[in-house]
This record gives sequence, structure tokens and C-alpha cells, in this order.
Amino acid sequence: MISPSTALPGLLPLPYELGLERLRKEYGLEPVEYPTTRKMGSTPRERADDIHAAFADPTIKAVIASIGGDDQITVLPLLDRELIRANPKPFFGYSDNTNLLAYLWNAGIVGYHGGTVMCEFGRPGAMDPLTAKSLRAALFTSGPYELRPADRFRDVDGPWDDPATFDSEPPTEPGTGWTWHRPDQVVEAPSWGGNIEILSWLLMADREIARDPSVYDGHVLFLETSEDMPKANDVFWILRSMGERGLLQRFPALVMGRPKAWSFEQPNDAEARARYVREQHEAVLRAVDIYAPDMMVVFDVDLGHTDPQLVIPYGGTIRVDGPARRITVTY
Repeated sequence: MISPSTALPGLLPLPYELGLERLRKEYGLEPVEYPTTRKMGSTPRERADDIHAAFADPTIKAVIASIGGDDQITVLPLLDRELIRANPKPFFGYSDNTNLLAYLWNAGIVGYHGGTVMCEFGRPGAMDPLTAKSLRAALFTSGPYELRPADRFRDVDGPWDDPATFDSEPPTEPGTGWTWHRPDQVVEAPSWGGNIEILSWLLMADREIARDPSVYDGHVLFLETSEDMPKANDVFWILRSMGERGLLQRFPALVMGRPKAWSFEQPNDAEARARYVREQHEAVLRAVDIYAPDMMVVFDVDLGHTDPQLVIPYGGTIRVDGPARRITVTY
């Protein structure tokens, strides 16, 4: 267990402790914490040291982030790529952990976009079965795993500092299924992407994104947005910048996560949430039509900041079968 971004377990222990309990009882795993896992305000150097220690320890079989955050980009320059490359192991995380996932991709290590301790393992009431099954497959098996649309999903959260939040499962609403755009091809290739806001920061800082965009030729792009809920124009502008860099058009397929459309700062009602999702779809298609007019796009896949959550191998194979309307990943 590491906190390479924000050590929220030290501030909000309830979902973290619940996540640790489920890792032990339901998955048969023994959590090992590192010094900054619960230390709010730790330095980038301290967090880098924890990453190095977790990867170098031969008794550690997988590394799982406690939560995301917003400053993991400051840790990347302090990492020892050769140490990590010499000790490859699965890393699970998303959101700000897109930084480390992209770093591992460049080191030749497949990571796993999804499965933080506080959000997925520490879900109130019980883990969602779709999430639990995907995480179990990613942790313990190898081979193809078909993704399925959620019958129901959650957008509204409860406060993590209130014990009553964890007494029952959160309210959910009927699933919307996946929406396919230009589903006239089959693309099977390694994946690349992550949280779109974090990718924009990596682009600005010129870190962990290849200067030669041809390295992404033929790959499957997967993207998602966070609870910060970037405006539709912001999403378009980021994709436009990727297009102007010659990056967006390298990908024949885009798998887009269901947008998080509610937060404590923006407690949208059902109508506002539907409008937010619709406007994001339109922004994505506007950029795709300009820069990648042949790209196949699948919207509202259960990845990233959503519940349930499907684990996406970062650098692993994704098969997007448009005619059959199926998505299969390889863990």
C-alpha cells in the first residue's frame, strides 16, 4: 500500500481501513504499508523512496495506491527507472496515478488503471460485484477478460468522515450501456491513456509522453475524467492540443469512461448530470471529427472515476470489436 499522491488514509481512515480488511478477508492478501501511506504532507522524495522500496522488495507481489491526488507529477523526476525496470510488478491505481502508469509504460511494464484501496476496495456496504470480479481477474489470472456494461451505477457519494456512510451500500441508478461511434472495425492493440486532466499536465511538463507520436501508432486510447468535472470545452481543448501535437490521430479506437457528473462541490441533479455527460460526448466527437475522422469511439465504459469500475491494463492488449459491440482486455 502506497500513497504516491495524497495520503488521505491519514485524514479519512474509514474507507482505507475497510479496504485493508477486504484485501485480507476477501482476497487473501496481506497489506504492507510504507512510511508515507498515512503521512499527509510528505515530500516528493519521501514518496519516491516508498515507490522504490515497494518495487525492490521481492516479498511484495503487487503495489496498490491508496487514492489519487494532484501532485504525483513532482515525484516522477525522482524515480529510478532502472531499479523499477529490474523489479517489474503489477501496480494498481488511477486518477493522479496516471503519472506512474505512464512512467511504467515507458519502462516496459504493464500497469493497471483502477483499483485504489479507499475507493474500490473500501466502497461502502460491499464491493460492487462487477468491480470485485474485474479486480480478482487482474490480480490473480492471466488472459482475456471480457468487459460488460454495468446494469446499475453510482454517481452520488457519501461523506467519508461519517461512519453512517459505510453502514449500507450507496444508492445506484440504472445503467445507460455503452454508446458506439463508427463501430465498423475491430481494433486489437496495446492500450495507452488514463485520466485526461493528468495527461494534459504531462503534456505541459513534457514528461512521460513520447515526443515522437508514432510510438502510439495503432494503439487503443482510453480516457476518463475525474470528480473535478472538467467542462466540455476543457476536454475539447485538451484533445485539440493532442491533435495539434499529432498524437490523437495515432489511435484507431478510443474507449471513453463514463464521466463523473456529481461532486460535493457540484451536486448536480439528474438533469444536470445528463447534460454534463451529453456535452462531454459532443466535445470528444468534435475533436475526433477534426483530427481522427476514422476513429471508432465507445462512450460510457465503466472505467476510471465511476462505480462499478472495470480495471484496464495500461499497456496491455485491448480488443475493441465494433461490429460485435464487445470489448475484451488481456490481464
